[in-house]
Amino acid sequence: MPPASPLADGHRPRLTPAVADARRAVREALADLPERSLVLVALSGGPDSLALAAALAFEAPRLGLRAGAITVDHGLQAESASVAQRAAQAARDLGLDPVRVERVHVAGPGGPEAAARDARYAALERSARELGAAAVLLGHSLDDQAETVLLGLARGSGTLSIAGMAPVMDGLYRRPLLGLRRAALAQACTDQGLEPWRDPHNDDERFARVRVRRSILPHLEEHLDAGIVEALARTAAIAREDAEALDHMVEEVAEDLAELAEAGCSLSVAGLAANPPALRHRLIRLVVRNEFGASISRTQTLEVARLVTDWHGQGPVHLPGVRVERAGARIVFSLALENEHVPDERLPDDHEPDRP
Repeated sequence: MPPASPLADGHRPRLTPAVADARRAVREALADLPERSLVLVALSGGPDSLALAAALAFEAPRLGLRAGAITVDHGLQAESASVAQRAAQAARDLGLDPVRVERVHVAGPGGPEAAARDARYAALERSARELGAAAVLLGHSLDDQAETVLLGLARGSGTLSIAGMAPVMDGLYRRPLLGLRRAALAQACTDQGLEPWRDPHNDDERFARVRVRRSILPHLEEHLDAGIVEALARTAAIAREDAEALDHMVEEVAEDLAELAEAGCSLSVAGLAANPPALRHRLIRLVVRNEFGASISRTQTLEVARLVTDWHGQGPVHLPGVRVERAGARIVFSLALENEHVPDERLPDDHEPDRP
């Protein structure tokens, strides 16, 4: 068991720069919440989330907020149950309440990383809903952001992946520590006498993110620029601003170009042709996502766009659950027929980035 938190026995540890930075980040991230709101921290017991939990425990009472914790036991390691209980006890030692441990079953398409991530977020969302939480804090750091950008670049995944992880996601999740380095968060734990858990999966180079963390980023820092982590994080911030601006423009344009029908909707060919490719492609993806709940790849998006830019009488384009065809001056989106075959494309190449 880790030692009891110095915060729990009345001892006030020395305020160091690392501790102050973590607390300031949490304070700024929660400043807009109403008093008595419940804020939960997703606590694995690792250095990042433990530093976040300690900062939340300190700042929440000063902001008039309630603070608790959720620990997700993925069941992927022999000692996962005891690790989860240790993390939960660390949260209680910090004075957090309520503290909940959620055991999940990890299975599904996309490999173990994706399945574990999906199971984790489902458990966090369920706990937040049941406890009436206004926010769930995630312990992603500046280093995590840089890794996400590199992975997005490697996939050629477009603006959304290069934009990395959002500081606020889905109106529930907040990432206060995106501006702080992983080493600073580990130092914050040391400065407060907190003993984090070291996840062996973080050293397993079968995982792409671990290879980026242990090999690729250090190589880039050594041979390219010592500030590469910060530079990648800046790239994410700029790309996110651009993506948000384009998305806002697309929503305005869609109001003029789209016509709803009983079986789907349509877009004006002339209107699509008048817009630059970045907006045209976003319009196509917006319709498919909002009207049919589907995500499509860049290849599929370009096939639909050819109905506008390279029209020579070709037949419909088949998307997941969606049929797209040109009918006169409109591009018509409708539900696919049951017997229509859709080519299998495993991963949309402009999608929301991996959430560690």
